[in-house]
Amino acid sequence: MDLTYEAKYHQLEEQHWWFAGRRDAVYDLIQRIQLPATAAILEIGCSGGPLMQRLRAAGYTDLTGIDVSAPAIELAQAREMPLQKGSESVNFVSFTQKAAQLASQEFDFIIAMDLVDASDSSGLLDFAFALLKPGGQLLVFVPAHSYLWSEHDVVNHHFRRYSRAGLVAALIRAGLRPSRSSFWNAAMYFPTAALRLGRRLVSGPVSSEKKPGATGDLHHFAGPANAALLGWVKAENRLLRHVDLPLGVSVFALAQKPA
Repeated sequence: MDLTYEAKYHQLEEQHWWFAGRRDAVYDLIQRIQLPATAAILEIGCSGGPLMQRLRAAGYTDLTGIDVSAPAIELAQAREMPLQKGSESVNFVSFTQKAAQLASQEFDFIIAMDLVDASDSSGLLDFAFALLKPGGQLLVFVPAHSYLWSEHDVVNHHFRRYSRAGLVAALIRAGLRPSRSSFWNAAMYFPTAALRLGRRLVSGPVSSEKKPGATGDLHHFAGPANAALLGWVKAENRLLRHVDLPLGVSVFALAQKPA
């Protein structure tokens, strides 16, 4: 992602309703499949590590987070230091430095959020497939709906937004067996669609190059507003226990490596 945006991202990722709500969705999905506390879990693109720390606090003991951003790994390690309890600490490593070492490991569960929309999505899925144990599972979140493309995607270095069927097809091409897919964050779908389509009507098509001063749609929300939005998303996450959402700003899929 853009360096200026990354700094803002790290400032907000621990408390911002969007990130906290998505972590809650991931945690709930992990609980629903009854992943044991001893399962080897890898997050590809861990950023400053808040999801791994959430899982660690819940009792998971074999956690690894990797990221291509050196500042992200440094921040994750700094946040982890006050929380360490011997072997229960999270292993945060730089992908560029440890890719070969990771290739010799196998994981029960891998998480990748907003990465399969990068330039080499098939390469990332192949990488995840190679790291999964037979029977292991991959959870992927990506931005949804190509018509919602905006400068926010450009700032984040996205290359595409997915339909639900498109994400499932990508996982199948990688040799994985999708077991579930759904949209996520329906609450923000209509406001986001209205905002982005309205901008396009006024300003024309979105350029593939970042405009000077563009910072994306990541904004700080005051405490009560942030809490209200987070509460809404958490309610949707509970609904996801029973049904798949027909629309949303993101789409996720859970897939398994054949045993």
